[in-house]
Amino acid sequence: MQAARLVDTSAVLRLACIGLAAALAAPVGTAHAEAESSTVTVMSRNIYLGADLSVALTLIPDMPSAAQFMWEQVAATDFDSRVESLAAELVQSRPDVVGIQEATQWMCRPSWFGSSTVVYDFLQQLLDAAERAGTPYVIAEQGGSQAMNSGYSIPALPGLTTVRDPETFQPMFGADEVACGFTIGDAILVRADLADSVTAVGTGDYGAKYVVAPVIFEVPRGYSWADLQLPQGPVRIVTTHLESAWDPGATPAGARQARELIETMKSWSMPLVVLGDFNADPRDPRGAGAPNPGLQPDVTTGCAEQSASPDAASADATCNAYWAMVQAGFTDAGPDSLDPANATWGASALLAGPDLQRLARANGNPYGYTDRLDYVFAANGVTVANAQLVGEKWPDGENLWACADPEQVDNARTAASELGVALGDAVCLPTDHAGLLVTLEVPPYADDSGMPIDRTTLLLLAVGVLLMSGVVSLWAWRRSGLHHSST
Repeated sequence: MQAARLVDTSAVLRLACIGLAAALAAPVGTAHAEAESSTVTVMSRNIYLGADLSVALTLIPDMPSAAQFMWEQVAATDFDSRVESLAAELVQSRPDVVGIQEATQWMCRPSWFGSSTVVYDFLQQLLDAAERAGTPYVIAEQGGSQAMNSGYSIPALPGLTTVRDPETFQPMFGADEVACGFTIGDAILVRADLADSVTAVGTGDYGAKYVVAPVIFEVPRGYSWADLQLPQGPVRIVTTHLESAWDPGATPAGARQARELIETMKSWSMPLVVLGDFNADPRDPRGAGAPNPGLQPDVTTGCAEQSASPDAASADATCNAYWAMVQAGFTDAGPDSLDPANATWGASALLAGPDLQRLARANGNPYGYTDRLDYVFAANGVTVANAQLVGEKWPDGENLWACADPEQVDNARTAASELGVALGDAVCLPTDHAGLLVTLEVPPYADDSGMPIDRTTLLLLAVGVLLMSGVVSLWAWRRSGLHHSST
């Protein structure tokens, strides 16, 4: 009886091998339809905190002047108006996932007593506007956690960050002046119909920080990520906003943050997409006398001058976050980041077209943009199907809004004249960055083993089963012979 059971076991193993052979013989597109690539469309959008922080920093230690300068720009750039333009972009392009940078909350309070009141919540306002427009989005969430990194904060400090705006503050606080501050972070949004496809989320913080004043004022940055389950398997999508400020004589914090992110992602084997504002133009660091309207790192940082025509082989990535990503094996999804026509930054801080001081150095960009700072990168088998800029066209683009501030109107008229284009009513951009809209092909991936589900994997499995079957069959035959001889 024992020998008979062993022979039966061997027969079962042989039947399993026949099944595997049949699976290998079937066309990949039919029997393994689940192994076909899927597409995912992502958007990267820096929605702008509403004021030029770099100018405000030059006013410190006069904190009240810096605060008033920023608040007046926030009022002029009027998120209540421009949020409808940002929502219209989402409705028109319907990306599956959106990486948001500068998701800002402005909070104010009239005195030291009591908590701050949220005056503007840019991210929530965008979500509300998209829902009103008919294409709702949500922050990627799983297990009670959200793909939202809160970034850094400037607290509302009465006496230090007190600003005057009777029109806004009287209805809310019954005062003409209150103290205001903000938080600024990054988030991953998913279209609401895909919310249940989010399987995991997370955030991380960089150790490298830009230091304005040690301990008192350090600028933390980080990233957020979400795993989205597609028909063929998961894809991990990361959004980040690297530091723009830098000091002469030091490696830029943004470049050090990029290396931290790369080191973290080395252990992530699943299909991977990284998007955001990297604050690095491929030309950086630039040599002495080279046009540098974005005030990006140049050779005074102690970094070597970038090669005249950098590429993946020749570029010096030591002080450049963009080249660090490329040389780490990430594919730049495009459109061509070395082409000035595809620059993504250079708008005026008031959003009324290009910045007039930078316009002469736009290097042929038709809309006055001067620097490429925003990217989508792909890795671990993800390939690019299509990539395009979003929201870069001015003054004849879609989804613009009517400027109202006199300084905005003056900037718009002058910029249009210098660009040689007709301008009717003054119109403003929805944010100071152009966005990116990219469609990607995501390869199969198995959650449990981390191995792609392909014919090679099945073949190796089949060979292993065949060898096991042979060993078991031989053992069963020998045991059967011994059993009969003993009887």
